Amino acid sequence: MTLLDKSRTPVAEAPRPAQPSRAAATLRDLGLGIRFAAAGGREGWIRTLLTAVGVGLGVALLLLASSVPHMLDERATRDEARSETRISDSPDLNAAKSDRSVLRVNVTTEYHDRTIEGYLMRADGSAPVRPPGLAIFPGADEMVVSPALKELLAAPGNELLRERLPYAITGTIGDAGLRSPGELLYYAGSDTLTLASGGNRISGYGNARAGEPLPALLVVLTVMVCVVLLVPVAIFIATAVRFGGDRRDRRLAALRLVGADIRTTRRIAAGEALFGAVLGLLIGLVFFLVGRQFVGAVEIWDVSAFPADLVPDPRLALLIVVAVPLTAVLVTLVAMRSVVIEPLGVVRRGRDRGRRLWWRLLMPLAGLAVLGFTGRVGKYEVVDPFPIAAGAVLVLVGLALLLPWLVEACVNRLRGGPVPWQLATRRLQLSSGAASRAVSGVTVAVAGAVALQMMFAAMNADFNRMTGQDPTRAQFAGYSENVTGEAATAAIEQFRATKGVEVVIGSVEAYASKPGVYAEDDIQPTTSLTIGTCATLRELARIGACEDGDTFVVHPENDKDMSDWVDRAARKGKVVEVGSGGGKPVLWTLPADSPTVTGRIDPMGTPHWGIMATTGAVDAGKLPGATITAQIRVDRSVPDVAEYVRNTAARIDPGMRFVTLDSVERDRQYASIQTGLQVGATLVLLLIAASMLVSQLEQLRERRRLLSVLVAFGTRRTTLSWSVLWQTAVPVVIGLTVAVAGGLGLGAVLAWMTGKSVSDWWLFLPLTGAGAALILLVTVLSLPSLWRLMRPDGLRTE
Repeated sequence: MTLLDKSRTPVAEAPRPAQPSRAAATLRDLGLGIRFAAAGGREGWIRTLLTAVGVGLGVALLLLASSVPHMLDERATRDEARSETRISDSPDLNAAKSDRSVLRVNVTTEYHDRTIEGYLMRADGSAPVRPPGLAIFPGADEMVVSPALKELLAAPGNELLRERLPYAITGTIGDAGLRSPGELLYYAGSDTLTLASGGNRISGYGNARAGEPLPALLVVLTVMVCVVLLVPVAIFIATAVRFGGDRRDRRLAALRLVGADIRTTRRIAAGEALFGAVLGLLIGLVFFLVGRQFVGAVEIWDVSAFPADLVPDPRLALLIVVAVPLTAVLVTLVAMRSVVIEPLGVVRRGRDRGRRLWWRLLMPLAGLAVLGFTGRVGKYEVVDPFPIAAGAVLVLVGLALLLPWLVEACVNRLRGGPVPWQLATRRLQLSSGAASRAVSGVTVAVAGAVALQMMFAAMNADFNRMTGQDPTRAQFAGYSENVTGEAATAAIEQFRATKGVEVVIGSVEAYASKPGVYAEDDIQPTTSLTIGTCATLRELARIGACEDGDTFVVHPENDKDMSDWVDRAARKGKVVEVGSGGGKPVLWTLPADSPTVTGRIDPMGTPHWGIMATTGAVDAGKLPGATITAQIRVDRSVPDVAEYVRNTAARIDPGMRFVTLDSVERDRQYASIQTGLQVGATLVLLLIAASMLVSQLEQLRERRRLLSVLVAFGTRRTTLSWSVLWQTAVPVVIGLTVAVAGGLGLGAVLAWMTGKSVSDWWLFLPLTGAGAALILLVTVLSLPSLWRLMRPDGLRTE
């Protein structure tokens, strides 16, 4: 009975362990994925490092982009700190020279198409103000130079530059006085500089200047440059977190075999991607910090920066730190939705049902719609950059989403051909997703570049002004008010004697007035007096017969009022007063038989009229305040002919205003944006090449055993090398086709928004050539790894 009773006594069940909350389960699975990534052995670490290096390259470029605002602010601050404060700009208009004031004149020159900014200075007292970066004030015939200019002067082959700057170097300019480490700048001392010779008296440095606001068209260009440069980087990071996906899926199938459910495997995969992304953040930070130390020695498109200037904006840096891991997790979870991981294998749904097209078209169409609803941008309107940026991002990301469908649709229709072609197409048919992801960065970058080039071409006329100059008649022009008297005519002869000079339109100019006493309200009739040889005068007026000693009265073309004014000042057979610059005028009689001719426009685009006289008619050396003008035509076939002419100008007058004639003048803000695009596009292109190379190496590693088997069965290495080339080329060709079509469409819409018309529909040809070069570069760099993976030891297994 007791036993029966005991058998009927209910046995208490052991309590079930409490189920973790959903958040705790998620954290546990993410942590398990991190452990798999960190403790997965050699193969796991290689896969993780591929992801981390890919993410790190993108993060480094994003950190560089986030440092641009600080770099520009620091550059502008240093530029303002060294800007001069003139006495005439101070509130006290009667301020005179002091113990701290300085006379200064700009003597900027060019050497081999590089601008060398320079200033001649003379101290008024014993404690002159110094520009930032100068420890000592340069004495007479001494100069303080930037490190880059010092290096340039010391380099062999620059004798012409050393001849132009014959001053003794007594110091270097510190970083505080330079815009960038590659800037060419010098300050030279002079004991002959005066106000009369062109000097300006300054009382200090640090004149704050308000920056010019960007016109509406340049705002649109700037927004597009930022979008085009940053969207490929974001796509590259999203692609990098997918490296090693096939091997990861097989490992997750093993986890399913031991009891893990679908959600658990997805969270574990997200944990692996999270670890790779966080490690990529750290590697990207290291890349950025190490690369920043060498940025001063790198100059791209004449742009460089100090390492200390490259400081990421804290808000943008925080956004990068949060967005990169979050992107890795989201991309992995979305990618896992198309993969069915079962205990005995992995099935990709996309291969059975095909990729859907309709939703991939919605994003680029939505982007074009956003740009269309934004409407036209007026030339003087305030532009809201956010709709433009949003529309462009939607279009470019939509092209990246459209690419996988097109690649799959195209490669599924490829049949036959040589063995390398068949190997390549079969591989693409089995797994086109990885190839599409590797090419998506190229597609987006080229599409954005095509759109931007179309915008630049459409806006070119707005920011390039026709100067009216004629470089076929003269290539250089010099103007000096510091060369007078006999030295004026001697200066012209020095130009004529310079190596490579063919023609000098050299003249000495002064003013001629009608003598007399005039009431305060009356204007004394005055016109110009130009003295030169017959050859020179023929370049300035329509003169027929001419001999030394002749004089002419020159009327402007089609301007009767000005012609009457010239006749009032230049009375034939009467005395005129000749003088300029406040000196005592010289009385001179204009010959009565002086013919009247019509003036011409000189090579600088300046029309001429007044009195013209040959050198035998007027002694130019006795005219007070006369100035010289020299317009010079050279023989371009003579090496360094421009430097010979500039050296002559520097010998005549270091402060001579010397210019290069050009028929078109480009807006500086427009040119700086175009330079920024070129620098950024170069960096993005290098990043894309690195992306494709890392992706190619990762795919080769996945196929190591297959490659070894093919070689073991007698497949030639050249066959496999060509197959790798075709595997890269086919997706790139499709991607470039998508990029050209999308870029032309986006560019046409942007041109319509800015009220411009498309001027050239064939701008994409150089960009497609760059894409083809990228294919060859990536293929060549991947060949050593391919040959190493073909070794027989790749057949080993455990």
